[in-house]
Amino acid sequence: MNEQELQSFVCRMVHADGVIATEPIQSLWSGYGQILRMSLRGDDVPSSVIVKHIAPPGFGVANPRGWSGDVSHARKLRSYEVETNWYRDWCHECNPRCRVPSCHAIESFAGGRVLVLEDLDAAGFPSRCGRLSDRQLHACIRWLANFHATFLGRVPTGLWETGTYWHLQTRPEEWSAMQAGPLKNAAAKIDDRLSACRFQTLVHGDAKVANFCFGDHHDAVAAVDFQYVGGGCGMKDLAYLMGSCLSDEQCDRREAECLDVYFGELHARLDPSIAEDLEREWRSLFPWAWADFHRFLCGWCATHPKLTDYSRRMVDRVLGY
Repeated sequence: MNEQELQSFVCRMVHADGVIATEPIQSLWSGYGQILRMSLRGDDVPSSVIVKHIAPPGFGVANPRGWSGDVSHARKLRSYEVETNWYRDWCHECNPRCRVPSCHAIESFAGGRVLVLEDLDAAGFPSRCGRLSDRQLHACIRWLANFHATFLGRVPTGLWETGTYWHLQTRPEEWSAMQAGPLKNAAAKIDDRLSACRFQTLVHGDAKVANFCFGDHHDAVAAVDFQYVGGGCGMKDLAYLMGSCLSDEQCDRREAECLDVYFGELHARLDPSIAEDLEREWRSLFPWAWADFHRFLCGWCATHPKLTDYSRRMVDRVLGY
């Protein structure tokens, strides 16, 4: 689909008279397409929309970290299928406490697909932040708690059976690249422990701070990028969020605070008859969720700056050191 065809499709789907301007936002990972903002002309139409144009390259295109084999290619293709299913079948169940973009249209075509999504900038969430204030951090944590409460106990039909982009079964090459040792040996046990927990929900699967959009009031937040949404323990999202926006020292100092904010919000959304049992189970699994991501990083990029002393201490807690 070329640019003119893309614009015509968007206008047809939202009943716009035309496109005023097209602004590139970013390229998709490994050259699998692009994200655009289209400003529209017409009565009773959105002032702008976000267009995710997925057009995967041929097999073997270079990955920024060197992972470009058939397993990686198949995983990315599946991730876009999952994201399509999310916006078609699931996103409407989110409420303002776990705000996500609405979906205007979806179209598949030979070699790719197009998602036309609500522009969260225009909807009142124009800010992106790398470092968060306390209010912003707590808002992201509460978003996760509400998301997990909304989908607690649901079967992830059409999504990843096990969410997160680092799930062990989807990362055999990275596991093989790990240095031999206790963590590599325990990788399957860690995955099994998380997968076997009594309380399962949908996890966002890539809940880094870059995927949160903030309003002018710092406690207003929405989330994007649902390529790796699927089943799992909510602690996976919380651990990943903390690692994406807090320093090593902050993770150590603020771990209890973050967990308390999360479970405080979760309790407000859940039936008291299950809330205590869920908190007891998921609190115990927080180090396991952290160790699970640490395992992925060890194989994907052994010199990654997120392989911190705090992260290693979490692994040691799981391994019993």
